[in-house]
Amino acid sequence: MREPETVSAAGPLRVGVVGVGVMGSNHARVVSELPGVKLVGVADPDRKRCDQVARTLGCASFADADALMRQGVDAVTIAAPTHLHRDIAIDCAARGIHILVEKPIASTVEESRAVVAAARRAGVTLMVGHVERFNPAVQSIKRAIKDQDILSIAITRVGPFPPRMSNVGVVIDLAVHDIDLIRWFTDSEIVQIQPQTSSAVAEREDIALLQFRTASGVLAHINTNWLTPFKARTVHIATRDKYVIGDLLTLQVTECFGFQPDGSYSMRHLSVGYAEPLRSELVAFVNAIRSGEPPAVTGEEAVAALEVAIRCLEGRSAEAVAPPRKGPRRVVG
Repeated sequence: MREPETVSAAGPLRVGVVGVGVMGSNHARVVSELPGVKLVGVADPDRKRCDQVARTLGCASFADADALMRQGVDAVTIAAPTHLHRDIAIDCAARGIHILVEKPIASTVEESRAVVAAARRAGVTLMVGHVERFNPAVQSIKRAIKDQDILSIAITRVGPFPPRMSNVGVVIDLAVHDIDLIRWFTDSEIVQIQPQTSSAVAEREDIALLQFRTASGVLAHINTNWLTPFKARTVHIATRDKYVIGDLLTLQVTECFGFQPDGSYSMRHLSVGYAEPLRSELVAFVNAIRSGEPPAVTGEEAVAALEVAIRCLEGRSAEAVAPPRKGPRRVVG
């Protein structure tokens, strides 16, 4: 089911993109295509790359975020390296600019909370790019489990080591998506954590087996690694009445139901449809700005997912419900 695009309003919304790596370039492409939105420009210290993206999309090119923001933008999407998120986002808020920042929201929980506080003080929209929520298969799963008594969630997100250089491991790069999904599917906080991580071939952790219990009693686990020679993205959810299986790559969602004492049951494929997740995310961001309503992924939700991810990296088990230890742990260099 595709989200209706209601971004049009009186006068175009002027948007800039900070960072034009793989993700940022896609942000710029989608922004340039949205009705009622004008892509003012892109900013990146890699001038060759930045100029190339700007020429392709017919917008201006800037060496840094400050130069872009001085063009009078209404909103900015931040796809720069994570260690820059806090300063850029706080600068945007101070200028009254609405913010979409890629996940993770910042390098530490403390920095993330500073971003949330700055946006709140300025009264600007702050949305965080947990784009997997906008995957059509994930949307179908969310509809299928509405009003269900969820018992367990199992998520697999595996694949080969990414060709790009990464200064984070699989927990921040991959598992944080699924930590957010577990919280979103259950509408409940994660209160117990049992993490197992290992660095088999990479400098940082490249295998993670993470177990959780939510405040509502749901048991969940995430299996993620960079050792599998092919990509796999699957979600299994058991409820009192049904079992839902979703493949986030092939966009297939299957529901098992009508369980009988003899072990038989019925199956059906659920409607998924297709929409580019990033486009749906950016439409949701623009609509939140236009309406003044809370965004689809709030800063507070992103902080909670990051906090759980960092506690997994710290190897904390049952005590994970306690306040984090003093001193920020920086998840990127």
